[in-house]
Amino acid sequence: MDIPRIFNITESAHRIHNPITPEKLATLGAALRLESGARVLDLGSGSGEMLCTWARDYGVIGTGIDMSQLFTEQAKRRAEELGVADQVKFIHGDAAGYVSEEKVSVAACVGATWIGGGVVGTIELLGRSLRAGGIILIGEPYWWQLPPTEEVAKGCLANSISDFRMLPDLLASFGHLGYDVVEMVLADQDGWDRYEAAKWLTMRRWLEANPGDDLAKDVRAKLTAEPERYAAYTREYLGWGVFALMPR
Repeated sequence: MDIPRIFNITESAHRIHNPITPEKLATLGAALRLESGARVLDLGSGSGEMLCTWARDYGVIGTGIDMSQLFTEQAKRRAEELGVADQVKFIHGDAAGYVSEEKVSVAACVGATWIGGGVVGTIELLGRSLRAGGIILIGEPYWWQLPPTEEVAKGCLANSISDFRMLPDLLASFGHLGYDVVEMVLADQDGWDRYEAAKWLTMRRWLEANPGDDLAKDVRAKLTAEPERYAAYTREYLGWGVFALMPR
């Protein structure tokens, strides 16, 4: 069980696998008013930066599940590095359908809502692990500005314009599902740059080290095309944020 190898290659040097910066991640933890001993569940936990830094800074206890063997091992090493291995646990596995045995204060899926088949299904899944008075965290793209054509939407790696909403519509959709939006932390262009541009050096270094690999041709094509595509499309049109929700 693993994610497609291309992602393990392009994001192998990332600590955070979405456009949020370490500073924004710290802002999010402070905004949630986390208390020592609070339990946090993170579906699609990547390399574990959110759980590990929150365990260090706020004393939370956490469990993360991710399909990437590489990212899960990186998360375990990060926990050891920060001295929180006794507070957080990382599981290599499929987070789809995962429900915590013990109710949690924060149930999160930050940038991987495919786990529940989309935002609606992921919120429902997270809610099954949430204690009364707890908070759901959803990380999700939105349109910073509406693409003028479907071609532009595809340039942002969406299937169509309808894949994402404008920010007011996204916030309203949470209300329609019966949740209050109680906090949000939005990525900025620097966050997007750090997430996307960091892949380019990783790809170049990988190509130098693996010229004969079966994926070398694909990685070379991606490295050649990505800077221009990102600057023309994603950077101009796509936003991303983490939204804190509480059931009404």
